[in-house]
Amino acid sequence: MDKLVFIVDDELAISKLLSYWVRDKWNHKIEVFYNGEDMLKKLNLKPDLILLDIMLPGLDGIETLKRVKQFDENLPVIMLSAQGRIEVALESLRFGAYDYFPKPIEIQRLEPAVKNAIKNYDLVKELQHVKENVKQEYSFSNIVSADGKMQDVFKLVSKVLNNDITVLIYGESGTGKELIARAIHYNGNRKDKPFVVVNCASIPRELLESELFGHEKGAFTGAHQRKLGKFEIANDGTIFLDEVGELEMTLQAKLLRVIQEKEFERVGGNELIKTDVRIVSATNRDLKKAVEQKEFREDLYYRLNSFPIIIPPLRQRKGDVLVLAEYFIDLFKKKLHKELKGFSKKALKLVYEYDWPGNVREMENTIERCVIISEGDYIDVDDFPMHIRAGSENKKIEFNGSFFDESVIIPFEKIKEEAIRHALKVTKGNIMEAAQRLDLGRATIYRLMEKFKINPEEFE
Repeated sequence: MDKLVFIVDDELAISKLLSYWVRDKWNHKIEVFYNGEDMLKKLNLKPDLILLDIMLPGLDGIETLKRVKQFDENLPVIMLSAQGRIEVALESLRFGAYDYFPKPIEIQRLEPAVKNAIKNYDLVKELQHVKENVKQEYSFSNIVSADGKMQDVFKLVSKVLNNDITVLIYGESGTGKELIARAIHYNGNRKDKPFVVVNCASIPRELLESELFGHEKGAFTGAHQRKLGKFEIANDGTIFLDEVGELEMTLQAKLLRVIQEKEFERVGGNELIKTDVRIVSATNRDLKKAVEQKEFREDLYYRLNSFPIIIPPLRQRKGDVLVLAEYFIDLFKKKLHKELKGFSKKALKLVYEYDWPGNVREMENTIERCVIISEGDYIDVDDFPMHIRAGSENKKIEFNGSFFDESVIIPFEKIKEEAIRHALKVTKGNIMEAAQRLDLGRATIYRLMEKFKINPEEFE
């Protein structure tokens, strides 16, 4: 792909030489300017590189460089100057120049600088794109939910985005604790810094201290070199301690010190390492009960539990069941390139009635399996695992505040009506936002609202 290179030099001969060389060597597009002011006006064209003379009429090269960096601190600028003094080169580099070349310009030396500057800028832009995608992925608008209980969770999360209070997320396995932790980080004031995950239950206890705090060379058998711990890697960012209730007592004491003193030592070391890390932790245990049973330090519990957030299990969020099911079937039919129209009515009833003890993670895995094995236009009951089909038999289910035994079939139209009412409730009557959450077109949601005689004003 062609790149755009700006050449800024008031010497016509040099501008022509550089233009010819850049165009002939790389086939890049060229824009030539004879002063800094005119070039700055065209920065909205987003050049990939600027070759900038220092001695310019009007705004000199150094001041022009400063303003370029205000526009985009990563945009590479190679400075050119007839003044071959080292002070000029150092000043250019100090203000963010990618490189400096004295005149007369040696093309063979300039060539690799141009190539590397453009390549590095491409990598920076790609990294920025990845970061933006991550931020967008974990924005609240991308967390699929229409249930009022989860909207209450989001309200709590919004209170802690731009402060460093420790957050403890409670919830059963599969409820999305890490998703909420990532939303806290990527929507907060540390979003451009590292987000580091440590699963305290999956790492052997004898290795967990080294994983968290690092170790020095020779600290133990097999420690052949120094290793940085997760707290060092997460500096200035967020560390997410999943299943924090599984920490043994000695590590609990060391974690408490990190929270209180913001410092720690590597295993086998004496150096005090300062750290500025936000701690978000999660557990599916009752830590209060663990404290009473002397299995968890009381002082650490109160430090971690400064701001508790409880994620309700999916069986208590019936307003989310069908929304999530439709989301996952759409996700996997695209991923697996299968033509599916959705769930059969009986399959949709099964999805709604089942308790989903594994929560959202179980639903995601189950629907992926159903999409893989389904051979018809619709996912049917027979596509579900036997334990799910058996799990909805001979039980009472809750719907709209009432209980029914399994022989009562909830009308599909009633389910759609309730889904729309839930979405309007949590969006305070915002029809467009409700349509987005339900993945419905504007015309469709208006038609269904008219059909079910739903007035959005009652939800405002």
